[in-house]
Amino acid sequence: MTQAIGASAGPSSAAHATRLEIPRHLQVLTVPGLHGSGPGHWQSCWEQRFPDWQRVEQHDWSRPSLPLWAERVSEGVMRAQRVASRGAVLVAHSFGCLASLRQASLDPAGIAGALLVAPADPDKFGVASLLPTYRLPFPTILVASRNDPWMPQRTAFSWGTLWGSELVDAGSLGHINADSGLDDWAEGLALLGTLVQRIAAAGDAGDTEVSSTPWEAGLEVAPGAPYI
Repeated sequence: MTQAIGASAGPSSAAHATRLEIPRHLQVLTVPGLHGSGPGHWQSCWEQRFPDWQRVEQHDWSRPSLPLWAERVSEGVMRAQRVASRGAVLVAHSFGCLASLRQASLDPAGIAGALLVAPADPDKFGVASLLPTYRLPFPTILVASRNDPWMPQRTAFSWGTLWGSELVDAGSLGHINADSGLDDWAEGLALLGTLVQRIAAAGDAGDTEVSSTPWEAGLEVAPGAPYI
């Protein structure tokens, strides 16, 4: 089943988010989209809240070059591997999702899992052929909005099904960015906590490939600025 989350955070979800703990063997890397994530973006709020997390910086935030951006993701993953034995958990948004997925198709080593939020439409950037069209070898959660102007939810879920992602219906949150008014987005932090638990469970079971883990991606698909 496709999971649905609410647009606003209540006290219980906020409390859950506060308890988020990342094991020492994992390093969280945020991967922003075009123009980077401004101060009101949930990625920036998370980085302030968790100063040990690292951001994948691009040489030119205004130039959405998939090969160049994927190379920066690769560099970030390699740095993460030097300080965390199980590598990086990617927290990606928009075009940052595409850069993360491109790197995963080139070399998934060091990527322990990925939270993919509001991916940009590969066809709009002419990069669909550069992305994986198979189940990724690590757990992923894909979050898509019903009214995202950059990618219809049904299209996002179709891609997520190929990648073996759990599909999460975020409701009507636009592009799930600063304009969505999410602040530190407690529901998103809860999803990250779920992803970290799955990574830990796979490690405890001795699994190295997602295909051998017990969880399956949801298959029922719901219909469908600056700092994007």
